[in-house]
Amino acid sequence: MNKWMKIAQGVLEEQELTNNEALSILESPDEDILLLMHASFQIRKRFFGKKVKLNMIMNAKSGLCPENCGYCAQSSIAQVPIDSYRIVDKETLLKGAKRAHDLNIGTYCIVASGRGPSNKEVNQVVEAVEEIKDTYGLKICACLGLLKPEQADRLKEAGVDRYNHNINTSKSNHSNITTSHTYDDRVNTIDVAKESGMSPCSGVIVGMKETKQDVIDMARSLKALDADSIPVNFLHAIDGTPLEGVNELTPVYCLKVLALFRFINPTKEIRIAGGREVNLRSLQPLGLYAANSIFVGDYLTTEGQEDTEDHQMLQDLGFEVESVQEMKESLAAEK
Repeated sequence: MNKWMKIAQGVLEEQELTNNEALSILESPDEDILLLMHASFQIRKRFFGKKVKLNMIMNAKSGLCPENCGYCAQSSIAQVPIDSYRIVDKETLLKGAKRAHDLNIGTYCIVASGRGPSNKEVNQVVEAVEEIKDTYGLKICACLGLLKPEQADRLKEAGVDRYNHNINTSKSNHSNITTSHTYDDRVNTIDVAKESGMSPCSGVIVGMKETKQDVIDMARSLKALDADSIPVNFLHAIDGTPLEGVNELTPVYCLKVLALFRFINPTKEIRIAGGREVNLRSLQPLGLYAANSIFVGDYLTTEGQEDTEDHQMLQDLGFEVESVQEMKESLAAEK
């Protein structure tokens, strides 16, 4: 049994990864990548088989954000020509939900820019979510920024199943990325979502000049927060943002990061999120031997690949898309 399989076996026996083991994954020889992904797949297969969860983003409000996040084209300091608009109407949200349903996508993610939602914006989302639930029964994830407890309760009551608020980076690296809110502000919103009864979704952006120890700390922080779903984004540096021109990632390193997150969070949904097309490139299929979830379609201000390419990739791998009906059954079991 090779080194990676031994570590994977330990994870399956509920042993905690040591810091040296975690670092060895990120520093593993590139020629070991197939062995590492095979070991990751043993953990993934134990808890998720060959199922893949599909997610789709609706950019419900774009730009107009007062925050100064260095990676984001929508921030107050970005010099990026993007479409800016206030929160879309119910009909637009319903149209997006229909498309998700027609494509057999189980989770519909309603995302709005800004520091946090106004009560009026929460009302608009609530009204749409109630109709989406009645019409399509999709799993709904909302991502609206910093959240107040009473807003969280309203979203939960309307039928929002999951709330996303990414930690984005490690606590020690946070001030290098943004100073308009704190790391603890983000953690507090995750706690508020959990207390309301919504499933917590929180992830990271890798490639923002962090150290390998930062990456390990991110994975462990999300384990401590008990995030049910963990989107792993890889920086797609956008011209006009403070991180313009940063290009630290290789496809093989991205695979090592996905493996690390699977080893540290064995039972959780690990999603390959933004930047997978430009960073993993031709190695995208290998990522699903560690991850069990992907976004389909476009992201917030960058394009994804065609839906048909994603479905073909999954078919070629012999993986199975979790159907909307299966998603509904798993939701019912959770409740």
